[in-house]
Amino acid sequence: MHYTREQRLNIGRQIYNGELSKYDAAEKYNICVQTARNYMRLYRDENNLPPKKRERSSKYAKYGMANYEEQADLNDLENLTKEELIAELIKARIREARLKKGYEVKGDGTVIQYDSKNTK
Repeated sequence: MHYTREQRLNIGRQIYNGELSKYDAAEKYNICVQTARNYMRLYRDENNLPPKKRERSSKYAKYGMANYEEQADLNDLENLTKEELIAELIKARIREARLKKGYEVKGDGTVIQYDSKNTK
């Protein structure tokens, strides 16, 4: 079904304002989710609005990333030197690799906490 520009902007407004999710809009108006997203972007761009902040998915909580903003506050990172930023990046990548394998190192590295689903 083809919608007029005004109808597209109305659908986009509903998504942008949170009245409908893009999935609900896709089902209600018989369009795909990507099209609903595009309508929301059309509305946003037409009215010079800022992009919506994405909600953090709960999938990050599985890897201990739910409080990522608290761990690495952007303001703190802006004050670091290039070498310190590289060191923090290395630490983050090591932590991520360990979490994917199912364990986390506490403190100085002598205490290893295993995820219960990965232990036998």
